[in-house]
Amino acid sequence: MLIFPLINDTSRKIIHIDMDAFFAAIEVRDNPSLRGKPVIIGSDPRLTGGRGVVSTCNYEARAFGVRSAMSSKEAYERCPQGIFISGNYEKYQKVGMQVREIFHRYTDLVEPMSIDEAYLDVTENKLGLSSAVKVAKLIQYDIWKELRLTASAGVSYNKFLAKLASDMEKPRGLTLILPEQAQEVLSNLPIERFHGVGKKTVERLHEMGVFTGKDLLQIPEMTLIDRFGRFGYDLYRKARGISNSPVKVNRIRKSIGKERTYRKLLYREEDAKKELTNLVKRVALSLTRHGKKGRTIVLKIRYGDFTTLTKRHSLEEAIFQEEAIEREVLEIFDQVAQPAKGIRLLGVTVTNFEADS
Repeated sequence: MLIFPLINDTSRKIIHIDMDAFFAAIEVRDNPSLRGKPVIIGSDPRLTGGRGVVSTCNYEARAFGVRSAMSSKEAYERCPQGIFISGNYEKYQKVGMQVREIFHRYTDLVEPMSIDEAYLDVTENKLGLSSAVKVAKLIQYDIWKELRLTASAGVSYNKFLAKLASDMEKPRGLTLILPEQAQEVLSNLPIERFHGVGKKTVERLHEMGVFTGKDLLQIPEMTLIDRFGRFGYDLYRKARGISNSPVKVNRIRKSIGKERTYRKLLYREEDAKKELTNLVKRVALSLTRHGKKGRTIVLKIRYGDFTTLTKRHSLEEAIFQEEAIEREVLEIFDQVAQPAKGIRLLGVTVTNFEADS
């Protein structure tokens, strides 16, 4: 078996900028009477019969345990004094573009990850500054001075560590992880804090006795690859502070979708529709995060015998709202689904985005 040496490129200077409670912060900025109050961006469950999902919320609401992707009903139960705002996503997208314009004053190597976060490679920057921390501070200052919004920043030699750093001190934080600090930071990090490690992967790693980055260092590379495939290869390197993916300027997202495979087949129509509702919530939240609207809805169904049905429906106007997507998805399901065959997988995708979204 060929053994390739581990190569860690520490020459780059990467900044990850993450706007603080972006949508809620815009609403508070534009309506000062909301300052200091818990603000939740999402449908008010008292007006929708308990339906809806939280897009985001400010830090006052988070103190009550409210989180993104939580149902509006649960958010209300946790924070009944919360102020629900359905959201103005066109406004948020416009402000997001203003933030992006600020990024481009410093570098053209900008990789937007969503409407409110991006990676910037400032190894070579337009001001000729040698300090990435200084560049990050200037960006934070510009955002505050011009838009009256705050952002948190992480600075390191790769995207993985820069994103990790931006989460360490929020809101309005700035954290630097130097190459010589990376191993200590990662060793003490709970495994669920590693970017890309989801709930199921956390459970499998816990079963292997892996709870921290230090534990992960003890697992042989081939063991991780056998258990997790390509992601195991990445995990082995991330535990050592290695992630050489460059900032990708031309990252263009053409669709947003979510799917789920079921160990126990779904035979009842109501069970399948409940799962579709959950998938739609996740898709709608992701569309909002990325500032996207789409004209084509795609439903994917895989049955117990592994036959797969994919049905598309195109609309005259682009949509992004949870209720609109759910209506289209359930209509397609009613037309084509055969639950009695046993459903193994369901998927919902929105594509054919508006040109300016």
